[in-house]
Amino acid sequence: MIIHEPILNVDKAARLYSEKDGVEVKYVCTSALGGEASAGDIFYRSTPHPAFGNRYFTLRLVRPEGITIGNADKVEELDFGMIEDEEGNLHYSAHRHDYKSINGSVIDGGRAYTRGWNWVDYRIKDGEFVKGI
Repeated sequence: MIIHEPILNVDKAARLYSEKDGVEVKYVCTSALGGEASAGDIFYRSTPHPAFGNRYFTLRLVRPEGITIGNADKVEELDFGMIEDEEGNLHYSAHRHDYKSINGSVIDGGRAYTRGWNWVDYRIKDGEFVKGI
């Protein structure tokens, strides 16, 4: 199981966008898409959005504006280093300042870089994490 640390109520957001767009929308992860020092919640739909053409989108909490939405299709090109806890759950760094240390394993850097030890690489494909692509 992958442990996520979402920023928003992702179940509510997925329901809202599924109803609004008429297709299933599901939460994938919480991550920056590059070197940002903060992350957004990333969602997936199997068909491209009719107006924008993207299958992934990110919802970010930006103050004072509130919540912004953006294209997150880039997420399939990015590496996610994962470390394992004692129960076999996987953890990832969400952004470049998100350092995690569990059972002697370390992961840091989000999508900006991967630093640490004892991690395994994952990628996202069609809304799911896949090991070692």
